[in-house]
Amino acid sequence: MSAYWIYFAIFFPIFAGVLLILAPVKKRNTMLVIAEAITIITAVVAWMLIINPPATGVVLFKFVDKYTISFKIDGMSRVFGALISSLWPLATLYATEYMEHEASEKTLKEKTFFGMYVITFGVTMAIAFADNLLAMYCFYEMLTLVTIPLILFTLSDAAIAATRKYIVYSLGGAAFAFISLIFLMAYGDTIQFTLGGVIHGEIPDGRENILRLVYVFAFFGFGVKAALWPVNSWLPQAGVAPTPVTALLHAVAVVKSGAFAIIRLTYYCFGTEFLRGTWAQYLTMGVAIFTVVYGCSMAVKERHIKRRLAYSTISNLSYILLGATMMTPLGMTGALTHMVFHGVMKIGSFFCAGAVIAKAHKNYVYELEGMAKRMPKVFVIFTVCALSLMGVPGLCGFFSKWQLAKAGVESGMTMGYIGVGAILISALLTAIYMMQMVLRAYFPVEETEGEKCDPSWRMLVPLTLFALACVLLGLFNAPVVAFLEKVAGGLV
Repeated sequence: MSAYWIYFAIFFPIFAGVLLILAPVKKRNTMLVIAEAITIITAVVAWMLIINPPATGVVLFKFVDKYTISFKIDGMSRVFGALISSLWPLATLYATEYMEHEASEKTLKEKTFFGMYVITFGVTMAIAFADNLLAMYCFYEMLTLVTIPLILFTLSDAAIAATRKYIVYSLGGAAFAFISLIFLMAYGDTIQFTLGGVIHGEIPDGRENILRLVYVFAFFGFGVKAALWPVNSWLPQAGVAPTPVTALLHAVAVVKSGAFAIIRLTYYCFGTEFLRGTWAQYLTMGVAIFTVVYGCSMAVKERHIKRRLAYSTISNLSYILLGATMMTPLGMTGALTHMVFHGVMKIGSFFCAGAVIAKAHKNYVYELEGMAKRMPKVFVIFTVCALSLMGVPGLCGFFSKWQLAKAGVESGMTMGYIGVGAILISALLTAIYMMQMVLRAYFPVEETEGEKCDPSWRMLVPLTLFALACVLLGLFNAPVVAFLEKVAGGLV
């Protein structure tokens, strides 16, 4: 397949989203069909590129000397690209029904919402297909800008406050990440992503620790979007946005872009040989371990449904970072496995929560009493996603956690064993905060009444597919894991 199709996968949704915002489309159904068509067409082209990747890349334009904004599809690109191109069309379909609940005269125009939604798809695809740190960084910054209107959509005081925090945190984190770009230009043979790292062998004495400090700065900089402690508070606050946006932030685009960037930074820029066994590894791994337990602990005490799931996301994202900071092929495999599997589990649970909010107008955990009778289909799906997040055998969450625990043990590091302990503690706390919601819905203290309010097929089809994916990826994950092992080994 021609490498020029990469341009289409990136820029078609960006330009089409702009035209959707500007076009005089007055009928809502027409606008929704156009938005869904854009995402489906983009996803089809992206999957064609992923299945049959071009041998060469493409250069969008050249900066000074050898530095370019260029794109190429390698193993990591195929993993992240497959995740976002699988989930985005389903998320857009879900949004076509959910936004009937959100849109009003006090909000931004719904057409603006869907236009920015598909633009974000293209920007995230650019991050996935970026061939070097400069290209990834530029579109990483652009991702912050194009998601601002989505968080701001309701124009409420809470949305404005959440948007301000998101901007400050994201741009501040990007500034720290930018430092790594400058240093890699100075001390790297190239800024092209190269498994094993790009730092050249002749580093002046005493500069090694400076470079490791730069890595730590960049780790926390990219870690802002990955909701790493202590720069994570923007994520629960962003839950004021419509559920299709929070699911986008928590399961697919923004947070996964942060985790993806950290894996690129660790394995493809600085290199594990330069970092493994140093204070930089121990520090970043320690913070990831702390965040795993911190996120779950905060989720247990949180009573707002979406904020509880947001803290769950904070914990699960640091599972990915824990695998990445083990700096072994098995650790990278575990990180990629959880990145993919968590995307499916979390978007399913968030969309179930969104269905409850939109159809039953319930926002808090205590309000879920007896809701399984009113929304039986939604809560069957929510239960599957909850059990998977807990790590119940037979579901995908168990296998990704198993991969990470296995990597921790085989690393032979004390920090690896501590990481395994954190995973076990997190599994217990996850069972507490997820099953509390399930048990309230199925076994109320007092009988409750109300009409059934399951959503229509536009919500139920994506939800059903997410639940099915949790089961299938749990039972038949061998081909997926085998591919991820090849990516970690540099074989694809």
